[in-house]
Amino acid sequence: MLVGVPREIKEDENRVGVLPSGVDALVAAGHKVLVETQAGAGIGFSDADYREEGAQIVTSPDEVYARAEMIVKVKEPLSEEYARVRPGQILFTYFHFAASEPLTRALIESRAVCIAYETVETEGGELPLLAPMSEVAGRMAVQEGAKYLEKAMGGRGILLGGVPGVAPANVVILGGGAVGTEAAKIAAGMGARVTVFDISLPRLRYLDDVMPANVVTLYSTVASIREAAKQADLLIGAVLLKGARAPVLVPRAVVAQMKPGAVIVDVAVDQGGCIETTHPTTHKNPTYVVDGVLHYGVANMPGAVPYTSSFALTNATLPYVLALANRGWKRALASDPDLLRGLNLADGKVTLQPLSEQFGAPYHDPRALVQG
Repeated sequence: MLVGVPREIKEDENRVGVLPSGVDALVAAGHKVLVETQAGAGIGFSDADYREEGAQIVTSPDEVYARAEMIVKVKEPLSEEYARVRPGQILFTYFHFAASEPLTRALIESRAVCIAYETVETEGGELPLLAPMSEVAGRMAVQEGAKYLEKAMGGRGILLGGVPGVAPANVVILGGGAVGTEAAKIAAGMGARVTVFDISLPRLRYLDDVMPANVVTLYSTVASIREAAKQADLLIGAVLLKGARAPVLVPRAVVAQMKPGAVIVDVAVDQGGCIETTHPTTHKNPTYVVDGVLHYGVANMPGAVPYTSSFALTNATLPYVLALANRGWKRALASDPDLLRGLNLADGKVTLQPLSEQFGAPYHDPRALVQG
């Protein structure tokens, strides 16, 4: 198979979909790899590094999309990339379709095969290709929150861990999954008082067992979240519904009752956000203020640490890339139920139930498509 690796064009996105070591693995398996020039420059890999492993370097994204049978990326195609996508072409990347109807409609019309990292799911409900970036984003959420709590950055001027004789900050985390767990670990390690909300009692029991004493777990209700948000110095949104828009758990009326200078970091912003007042921002302009509360809404947080993120991501994705290249998408998905769950769109058909419900598009069973 001819695999294409375009350079990411989302603002401040320096990650890359395939590392030189991944090129080596694909070439060793008998495949060809096209890499757009400077695709790996953001993490310190040159075109020469890719050539050395057997890649062909091309100068334009048009050529990558025109020739490649499968495109491997990090982030969803942007509007200027829509027209480059071909019918039957495999796109393997993070899509987060539920957050963007224009993206969804454009790729339905493209008739491409869209396999989303974030919806590949094991029988046990784990998301192996979302987990690495969730871990990065969860840790970064506390790092960024602590920074923006500084007075010079617009925050309350409070040290997350406090000092002897001065109370630490209150960190409230909505969601006890991968993002919330990593955020709680970092915030607790810095000495903050941490409250983690979730609707799963087994998950709360697990977190209660493994977290230190300065982490409290609470069952999510409208009233409990509202009261905790009012006391929060740092509020982290870490809610995920696979393939669907994130539920809004904190309305603007509650944000207006938060402490002046408090900080919100909504990691769920790439799925629409779980706090009503959040919207996507960029690394260059990451924050804005609503009702005296500082909001951080960067939708590609791991892009700020592209070296760590690219290695963590490709460690997880490369086996699936090889499976798709070796067997073709139909055979690969038919033999791997985890990967089959990652299929969102194919040949103009919606194959993910939450996406079908979100945009009122007919649902098609993906098993029928891969067996046909």
